[in-house]
Amino acid sequence: MFSQLQLSDHSTATTKANRRLWPILLTGLLGFSAQAQAWWSDDWAFRKPITLDAKAAGVQGDQANMPVLIRLHEGVLKFTDVAADGADLRFVAEDDKTPLKYHIEKFDPIFNLAFVWVQVPKVAANTPVKIWMYYGNAKATAESNSKDSYDANQVAVYHFGEKGSPAADSTSYRNNATNAVAIDESGLIGNAARFDGTASLNLPATVTTPAGSGVTWSAWVKPAAAETSVIYAQRGANSFVVGLNNGAPYVAIDNTSSPLSAQIADNSWHHVAVVANATQTTLYVDGQVRSTLAHGLASGLQGVATLGGDGTKQPFHGVVDELKIAKVAREASTVQLEAGNQGTTDKLIQMGVDEAASSSHTGYFGVIMASVTIDGWIVIGFLIIMMLVSFWVMAVKGLQIGRASKANKAFINTFHQVKGDFAQLHQATIPNGQSTLKLEENVLDLLEDAPLMHIFHTGIDELHDRLQTDPRTGKQLRSLSPQSIEAIRATLNSCLVRETQSLNKQMVLLTIAISGGPFIGLLGTVVGVMITFAAVAAAGEVNVNAIAPGISAALAATVAGLFVAIPALFGYNYLLTRVKECSVEMHVFVESFITRMAENYNNPAALHAIADE
Repeated sequence: MFSQLQLSDHSTATTKANRRLWPILLTGLLGFSAQAQAWWSDDWAFRKPITLDAKAAGVQGDQANMPVLIRLHEGVLKFTDVAADGADLRFVAEDDKTPLKYHIEKFDPIFNLAFVWVQVPKVAANTPVKIWMYYGNAKATAESNSKDSYDANQVAVYHFGEKGSPAADSTSYRNNATNAVAIDESGLIGNAARFDGTASLNLPATVTTPAGSGVTWSAWVKPAAAETSVIYAQRGANSFVVGLNNGAPYVAIDNTSSPLSAQIADNSWHHVAVVANATQTTLYVDGQVRSTLAHGLASGLQGVATLGGDGTKQPFHGVVDELKIAKVAREASTVQLEAGNQGTTDKLIQMGVDEAASSSHTGYFGVIMASVTIDGWIVIGFLIIMMLVSFWVMAVKGLQIGRASKANKAFINTFHQVKGDFAQLHQATIPNGQSTLKLEENVLDLLEDAPLMHIFHTGIDELHDRLQTDPRTGKQLRSLSPQSIEAIRATLNSCLVRETQSLNKQMVLLTIAISGGPFIGLLGTVVGVMITFAAVAAAGEVNVNAIAPGISAALAATVAGLFVAIPALFGYNYLLTRVKECSVEMHVFVESFITRMAENYNNPAALHAIADE
């Protein structure tokens, strides 16, 4: 009997979504900072893959711990991203973990040109090898060290980078020259030694090789004319001479000369190398064997050496670069690698595309953001606030609507369990209610957020009020009039509207983001483009490199507006569909509640009996 029902107050807008939102929302926002790919070091902003293709360079054997030349120019490197002296350059092996030894021969940020020697662990003849070049770290200190770039068998390496001072040896032996030589700044690899026939370069007596160990001598040579001259001479236990005979290179040991080959006085650079063991000497030109001599250097190199002549009447006229002397007989593949890597057409090195670390200060994104003007930042900042608000609304409403839908399903299941018995369901859903249906605590907690539960209790309250005693007779009513049923229906419909309003609350912020975000972004774009072209007009010239960043930054405002609108559009349509689903459930329940109530409490006979009394 409804006269015995115990009523309780129920709020129609109860929700616990906000209490559950913030941990989830903060975790999601922090997730955006995760970096997609680990680097050798996060302190470096850029890296470039460098592939060493020995097969393309004509190298027929594997090489280990070989110094290779890396040429850098504005076509392969943006010098403004590197320290002024190249101090932040680093080279890492293919595993992206092992740093490689290197040294910088020349780094010129004015003319955007650099020459770097890197000791590569292995150069495979048939398999390309990749290394990484890192740069873009303003805090990095220089680690260039020529002493560590060569193995112990290399007794002398001269880059000829000095001006007005003796040529320095780049190996750990420090066999520096004893006098200075004229420098040609247009050398093959940085600077080179220029000889005009009036002076030669004297090397110290410490440039020696042990007996029986073999010798490898190499240099890049550019003769001025097809003359007969001495390029290099060293006289000790064995006399060792490398020279030209009418422009054709030769090697002579103890006055025994190798056969002549084609002359090289063609105003071009040529790599000349001599490899000698105890019994045989081989002359290479540009990595290819030109002649052999059945005479070796059994006693090694001894005595004072000269470059550019030997004090005779045959001085050398031309330019020499990258003079190297080793105390072992290197393999033919070593000579091939040097000739293929160091020449004007480097066939060994292939530069890849630069990669930027995930940072707001690097790469194209960093260039764009650095070019945004103050008006653009104001627009973008406002759009960021709109985006955060829309994300917050979508998160809050998603949790609220999701829980409301789940709670409605739980209520419908409970309603079906009691087979529409209003009294039993009411007693089961209030504290200390007397009902045979016992609900779990978590189910009761969930039902508090069910809009259907709010509508049900509103209907029970209205039904109880209309089944009280008749004011005329003081007797208890047992049925409802059609007018009372319609009044209860109106009350339930108003409760339904309030529940729907609660679910739709704050959704208007998403519509504002959808419609307003792109227009605000477009406003920032138009203003930014106007400022860019005003600057061009003031300068009086058009430079695409100057205006491109400004226009890109202006367009960033439109992109920001779309970033606000697109997620808000998807979220709004999804949430609106969910709200409509809940609204349909509430309409169906109201009709079901009214129908069941009319069946049980609309008895005309009882009404007439009460009226007759």
